[in-house]
Amino acid sequence: MTTQTDIKSTIKLRAQKESEHTNSRGYNTDAKPGVGNMAMGIYKHPYRLPKIDDPYKKRDWLLNMMAGAFRVFARKGYCEGPAGHISVRDPIDKDTFWINPLAVHFSLLTPHHMVHVDEDGNVIGGNRTTINAAGFKIHSTIHKARPDVNAICHVHSKAGKAFSALGSKLDMLNQDSCIFFNNHTIYNDFGGVVLESEEAKHIAIAMGPTNRSIILKNHGLLTVGSNVGEAAYLLTLMDTCCEVQMQVDSVQHSGRYRRDIIPDQEAQYTYNMTATPENLYSSFCGDYELEVAVSNGAIQSATSFHTD
Repeated sequence: MTTQTDIKSTIKLRAQKESEHTNSRGYNTDAKPGVGNMAMGIYKHPYRLPKIDDPYKKRDWLLNMMAGAFRVFARKGYCEGPAGHISVRDPIDKDTFWINPLAVHFSLLTPHHMVHVDEDGNVIGGNRTTINAAGFKIHSTIHKARPDVNAICHVHSKAGKAFSALGSKLDMLNQDSCIFFNNHTIYNDFGGVVLESEEAKHIAIAMGPTNRSIILKNHGLLTVGSNVGEAAYLLTLMDTCCEVQMQVDSVQHSGRYRRDIIPDQEAQYTYNMTATPENLYSSFCGDYELEVAVSNGAIQSATSFHTD
């Protein structure tokens, strides 16, 4: 016979289990994430990740996204001499990758500019020209350490460089910051320009097995992803978050305002709902399509690679 005590115990246990999967407002932290949460209506999201079975067509998609990402970076003011790189793991020969040529302005890059190199930096295809030695060492070491990583972005943006000098991680100050919740780190031991393999190894170790973003102290920002759009959007968003945090700190130091941090549960919920590879890819595609529109056919629309 079920007693009143049994009923109360059951209700308490059920409430406890439910609280483990909800935040302080009762939102389900296990809710299914994805671009479907960001779109409303009966139609498919226009910037969903394409399903590409042909590895040669997938390579074409990756190289177009790579060139478009550079053009987005140029529009945001990230181009600075020979600094800044994107590398992409080749979908056919996965121990090789594509990287940008040395000292070509980001705004000029097309898929045909990209250099195909092996894991030792030997040019094996694509545009047979010079690449950045420091960029190669950092990227190749991370690609070797992280087989889950298909794309790496690194730039010397103004806000990124300024924030990197502070030796601090991002605080969860706003919704966008939550995309980096428990998923970014800092490399606190600047060892000079990365021309030595040992320094690149230190950076890869600091990156860890799961982080998608790292602040390189006194250097800049680096992000990784399973696709180019994911890594590129993380980089542009991280740069903005660095700028916003410095602005908040400068105002807060006046003593007139307090600095509110988003609680962990709410930050985790926001991360779960927004930080999936497909969500980040689709978020990047708006900027990418602007570059497509003004490229005079140099890069292809992301939607042209859809088969469904």
